[in-house]
Amino acid sequence: MNRISYSILLWLACPVVILYFLWRGIKSPDYRGRLKERFGLGLPRPHQPILVHCASMGETLAAVPLIKKLQQANPETSFVITSSSPTGSAQVKTHFGDSVEHCYLPIDLSLWLRPWLKAMRPKAVVLMETELWPNLIHQSHKLNIPVVVANARLSERSARGYGKVHKLVTPMLEKLSAVAVQNSTDGARLVSLGVNPSILTDCGSLKFDIQIDDEKRQQALSARQNLLLGRQNWVAGSVHPGEMEMALAAHKRLLDTDANWLLVMVPRHPEQFESAFNLAQQAGFNVQRRSDIEQIDEDTQVLIGNTMGELLTFYGASELCFVGGSLIERGGHNPLEPVAFDKPVLMGPNYFNFQEIATGLKAKKILIEVADQQQLAEQLIACDDQARSEIAKRTQGFMAQNGGATQRQFEVIQQQLS
Repeated sequence: MNRISYSILLWLACPVVILYFLWRGIKSPDYRGRLKERFGLGLPRPHQPILVHCASMGETLAAVPLIKKLQQANPETSFVITSSSPTGSAQVKTHFGDSVEHCYLPIDLSLWLRPWLKAMRPKAVVLMETELWPNLIHQSHKLNIPVVVANARLSERSARGYGKVHKLVTPMLEKLSAVAVQNSTDGARLVSLGVNPSILTDCGSLKFDIQIDDEKRQQALSARQNLLLGRQNWVAGSVHPGEMEMALAAHKRLLDTDANWLLVMVPRHPEQFESAFNLAQQAGFNVQRRSDIEQIDEDTQVLIGNTMGELLTFYGASELCFVGGSLIERGGHNPLEPVAFDKPVLMGPNYFNFQEIATGLKAKKILIEVADQQQLAEQLIACDDQARSEIAKRTQGFMAQNGGATQRQFEVIQQQLS
């Protein structure tokens, strides 16, 4: 399949795409209310901005320090940040406010991408991680707009998938201006698919540069003392359907050993908040929603984290953390957020989105891999005060040893702006 075939298929899929966004809009109005942006309508058009695309919440959070550094270095340049999901959109508004223009990235068709790019003439298009869109890259290349992939990663599974459509992927990758890759392994995969080795720079992952300042630590301490009544608790963060049931089953076994434990369960997607609450109720737990309370009841066994932007605080307020998307085949979510708080991390075996990071954490005996809900329960029980203290010592310095990616990736992008 080449780019023309891809575009035809995407055109044919547009009615399905509209129905999908409307369906998602039933539970998340942001999908429905801003549908026109997906089709190139009502988009911001500042003159010669830097355009940065961060698909969802994880990419956005990782990109925040990098974008702020670019803003400081380019004070006369406007910025347009695009997202694909409401969670990513919310993070842009939280961290940048009115200092940037923001919209959803249009569906990857030249009909609305080319006029938009032509009107703005961005100084550069920066794509975060694996956000590789053939028509966006093609039209930028035709207009002589540099395209940089920042914090680039490519799992072995994704590389195999891209290899099956090499007539689409290779010409796209050949049009890139620079790639700031997270590690040499991912870089080699990108080169095998068509990236010119001369434009590749091994920079490390932006996620190692997560900032846990005194304010964030104080927020976590306050949440533990006030919201959670000082209870010992574990967090099941960014969990998906299927994992929520497993977390609840593991918690039931943990309570059999110590009835004082609290589970803070934070679903990955807002539309799953109510399902998580109902599952906990049906399993017989005393459960509350975070949005309903300022303080849990003394007999609460499960708290559903149904507010946006508090997962990091919950990680900091916990004894240990399970990071979701890993007991099902989603590739896992960011394990470095709890590690930055010196917390032990539990993950399932499916962490291919963070393969290099997770492997490093396992080697340092900071991350504990669990195969299923039974092993999850066993490790929750086994990871006592002494074990947690020893792990906390091993986390100290781990982030610093792997940091500096923000500066290196900033330099790659700045070279394209000169």
